[in-house]
Amino acid sequence: MDAVRVALLREVLAGTGWPAAARRFAGSLRSSVVPHGGGLLLVGTEGYEPWHLAAHLVDEAAWSGRPELTPTLVRHRVRPGDPAHLAVGLGRLESARRGATLLMVAPERPPAGLLERVHDARRAGATVLSLDGGDPEVQGLAHETLTVKEGAEVDLDTVQHLVSAAAGENSLPSPRGRRRFRDRLSLLADHLTSPPPTRW
Repeated sequence: MDAVRVALLREVLAGTGWPAAARRFAGSLRSSVVPHGGGLLLVGTEGYEPWHLAAHLVDEAAWSGRPELTPTLVRHRVRPGDPAHLAVGLGRLESARRGATLLMVAPERPPAGLLERVHDARRAGATVLSLDGGDPEVQGLAHETLTVKEGAEVDLDTVQHLVSAAAGENSLPSPRGRRRFRDRLSLLADHLTSPPPTRW
């Protein structure tokens, strides 16, 4: 979903609180992965693999200049011959430690085996976030949740669009008088590549 469609979606949902909730959740995601240089694991349930969210986060990571947002999609079933980026199985969760972030997308109750792995990752120090349908056990495992219950004004796919777009947004402006390193570098590059002043 492009920026114009996201802006329209936010306008339509302005009175519902969903855009603000998605921004808060995305802020938690950013503050978890950026300081650690990445380590984002994205996992769904057996019946729901979050392909769409993974693709949007990859795009947002590229557009925003935040490669840390690029997730590793963890899959329940990996087949021989799958390309490397689609060949990461649930065993990857066992190596999640402090500094890793695990984002679980669970519209329905996940199988007990996944919940146990997520619990073990949390005990090992990983930060757990969930986009969920309201299952209490999922919510009990997560440090931060965004719940989309049945009958809400939006569905889980729409909320994933809002979250991924907000994750790639620029953070608050830096204090006056202080430019970010990238801004200073850009200014220096402009200065060095500009033609010399014309003398009359």
